[in-house]
Amino acid sequence: MISKGETRESSVSRSASEALFKSLSQGMHAVAQPLAILRASFGNTYMDRMSAEEMRELAASSALEVERVCALFSCLQQLVRVGSIEPHLSVAPIPPLLAYVVDGVKLLFDEDGIFLHSMVPDTCPPVQMDRTRTLEALSGVLLIAHAVSVAQETVELIASNSAPDVVRVVVRNLHSHFTAINSEQSLSLALAEANIRSQQGTFTWSLDPFNVEIELKST
Repeated sequence: MISKGETRESSVSRSASEALFKSLSQGMHAVAQPLAILRASFGNTYMDRMSAEEMRELAASSALEVERVCALFSCLQQLVRVGSIEPHLSVAPIPPLLAYVVDGVKLLFDEDGIFLHSMVPDTCPPVQMDRTRTLEALSGVLLIAHAVSVAQETVELIASNSAPDVVRVVVRNLHSHFTAINSEQSLSLALAEANIRSQQGTFTWSLDPFNVEIELKST
C-alpha cells in the first residue's frame, strides 16, 4: 500500500532501489566464493611447498574460478548501470525484436538438441520499451532456459496481448524441474528483471517448471 503523501512514482522508485540493492548484495556474496577459493589456493605457505608442475596445474584449475569472478562482476556492473541510468523509451513493435532474439540463440539450442518453439501473433500492439534493455533481458532469460533444459525438451517463447494495454512475453519449459540455480544464473535473472522493471514493466519467474513472464505496456 502507498502511504499518505507518497506518490506511486516514489513507491515504484523505492521498490526498484530495494531490489537493486538486494541483487547487488547477492552478487557480492557470490563473487566472494571464487575469490576465497583463489585466495586459499594461492596462499604463500601452500605455494612454497609446490613443485613447478603443481603450480602449472593450480593455475590451470583456477582459470574456471577467474572466469566466474569476471562473469559475476560483469553482471554487477550492468546492474549498477541499469539502476543509475534512465531507460531510453520508444514505441516499437515487439515481434521483430523477439525474432531477433530467437535467431541469436537458435544455433546454441540446435547444437544441444533442445527445441525452441516461438509463438508470436502476426498482430501485436506496439509497446513502450528500451530496445537494448528488452533485448538483453530476453536474451538472458532464453540462455537460462537453455541451461536448465536437456536434449529433446522444448522451450517455448510465447507473446500475447494479455490485456488491452499490456503485451505479455512468456519463456517456459514445462518439463524442467529445478529447485535451485547457480549464482551466475540467479544474478542473470536479477539483471533481466532489473532491465524490465526499469522501464515500468513487470517480471515474474519460477523454477519448477521454469517459467518467466514479462509484461510491457502497449500503446
